[in-house]
Formats: sequence, C-alpha cells, structure tokens
Amino acid sequence: MPLPPLDERAIIIGAEATDWRDAVRIAGRALADAGVARAGYADEMVRMIEEYGPYVVIAPGLALAHARPGNAVLKDGLGVVTLATPVPFGHPHNDPVHVVLALAITSPAGHLESVAAIANVFNDTSAVQDLIAARSKDDVLRILQ
Repeated sequence: MPLPPLDERAIIIGAEATDWRDAVRIAGRALADAGVARAGYADEMVRMIEEYGPYVVIAPGLALAHARPGNAVLKDGLGVVTLATPVPFGHPHNDPVHVVLALAITSPAGHLESVAAIANVFNDTSAVQDLIAARSKDDVLRILQ
C-alpha cells in the first residue's frame, strides 16, 4: 500500500520549534500550505496529543502527528518537518523528536491504511536518520518514495 500523497509544499527542512506544540503546528501549516488541510487541523493534532499523551512518538526521534478525519481535512496527504533542534514530546523512550510527520486523511479506513504504510517505511530504522540528515525537499521525497 502506498504512502499518502506528499506535496513538496508540505516539506519543511530545519524548522525552528520552541516546543512540541510549536513543532506540530508547523507541520499543520505545511499541510495547509499544500492544500491538504485547513489551518485549524494543526490545533486538532495538538489537542489529540494533549488528550492522549505522546502516543504519536512512534520511533526514536519520530512523531506522527494526526487527528481524526473531519471537515478540517480537505484531501489525503502527508507533511514532513525536520527540526533544527529536536524537541521533547514527553515520550519515555523515543524523545527527543527530530522529525514530525503530519498525516491528514479523509476516511477512517484510509487513516488505518496510511498509518500501516508509514510504519512499513520506518521498519527500516535508518529512515529516521536519513530524514534527519536530509538537506532538501528532494532528499525527503527520495527517502519516502
């Protein structure tokens, strides 16, 4: 199963984030810039983490921010933000986070399929390190496609 679409407008390299909320909001803005989600989707992603904890930190250095399908999601898509300085999310084993993926999916079934596809990419533990080292949007596209 393929990854959700990744528009180069949804890739930000070396972002400066003050904390995890800021990092997630930057990722949400990347989705909005690519026309994938409305601006309010970023706040939904933050709210999910506030409510359920740092479950989105799925591997050392990697967070998969997302919220439920809803009217803030315009179409399926993925965003990728690498951070100049990693930030803690409060995960006991996988902090700090260097890379925030933002996932926006229009349907619950598509959401599960997309999470599975992303998990397959990151079964290769070098993928996170490759994203951390990425210096261009083309690097990110190469790693994820």
